[in-house]
Amino acid sequence: MAISAARVAAFDILLRVDQQDAYASELLHAPDHANLSPADHGLATELVMGVLRWRSLLDDQIAQRSSLKLAKLDPEVLTCLRLAAYQLLYLDRVPQHASVHESVELVKRARKRSAVPFVNAVLRKFAGNIGLPAVVGEASSAAELASSSAHPHWLVERWTQALGYLIARRVCDYDQSIPATCLCIRDPKIASELESQGIKLAPGSLLASARRVIGGDITRAQAFRQSWVAIQDEASQLVALLVGQGSRILDCCAAPGGKTRLLAERNPRAAIVAVELHPHRARLLRKLVSAKNVQIVASDIRTLPGGELFDHVLVDVPCSGTGTLAHNPEIKWRLKLEDLLDLQNRQLAILQSAMQRVAQGGRLVYSTCSLEPEENQAVVESALSSDSSFRLTDSREQLRELGSQGELAQKDIEALTSGPYLRTIPGVHPCDGFFAAILQKN
Repeated sequence: MAISAARVAAFDILLRVDQQDAYASELLHAPDHANLSPADHGLATELVMGVLRWRSLLDDQIAQRSSLKLAKLDPEVLTCLRLAAYQLLYLDRVPQHASVHESVELVKRARKRSAVPFVNAVLRKFAGNIGLPAVVGEASSAAELASSSAHPHWLVERWTQALGYLIARRVCDYDQSIPATCLCIRDPKIASELESQGIKLAPGSLLASARRVIGGDITRAQAFRQSWVAIQDEASQLVALLVGQGSRILDCCAAPGGKTRLLAERNPRAAIVAVELHPHRARLLRKLVSAKNVQIVASDIRTLPGGELFDHVLVDVPCSGTGTLAHNPEIKWRLKLEDLLDLQNRQLAILQSAMQRVAQGGRLVYSTCSLEPEENQAVVESALSSDSSFRLTDSREQLRELGSQGELAQKDIEALTSGPYLRTIPGVHPCDGFFAAILQKN
């Protein structure tokens, strides 16, 4: 019996995520897997994201049944075991024999035939002895929460201290769920076209222009394939709206381009410069953002040539991404505590460089998709302490303005803020965790 295309794709993607620091969401929509049927693509997505969300818990279950330390296993063998364990523990609709057989066949395909007896022995111990581990809601401490929700203990401990245990539990619970697929649709004709193609849409929770996909495969719709519409979390859309409207706009770390695209749609007459450090990502950015008023520059904002000033600047810096673990669960297995200081230094350098590009009276929005204070308030406070020409403005002012323009579906502005900052928290809000600060040039 041949291995299903879905399991082959899932295995290959998980191995690349593990060995090449690739991102699963990008690989799942890469050309390599474009020929998968809708059913196979759906199963591959379920397997990949499920294994990544529950990896530490799966490893614990495998370790209990393994005669070898997991650290001694070849990556291909461990990946096959994780795939099988996820199916056996979480997917009732997948027959046990299919999960076991195809995982063994994947070991052979990976040219690890000598490991076949070991894999068979481990998986036989799952048969008839499958009991799901403790669930998130039964945890009563940070350690139990980390274990039951498959999160690193150090990360859950930080969230518990910063947000409180109950909020930390809601974050972990959200991270382990399948997040809504959100779109930004400012043209009603596109919404009508999508619905005519069998895509069922519901209103957004935060934004009037956002739509949530509740039925159909958006990735197979013509509007998506032609880049007329893109998938973008509502909190990410909201950050772009905070930038406002101007005549000269700078987007400092522009890829993958969702915010750039939204800036161009809201500012069709503005001259927009989108800067992206990596040339290959700058090329992808151009595919997503076709607006004629957007100039894409492959450069480091810290060394961007010329002295041009802008009245509106977006600084959406590279960050840990701890607010996006529902979409990118692999992040939690890569991130280390010591990475936060390195990220903070880079973020501060980028922000300070961007501040030099703001015209008198101009606005700068600094944002991350991180829940960590080192990357958020600490960076903003450090930048302001070294440049007295800027002041921090209350994000509620801009949110009220967006509300008056009919942009907000969320009426409780206070719920979107923490002090002067925009602050969304997964599980508390129905979206990723984003932070934003608005700085005004005096």
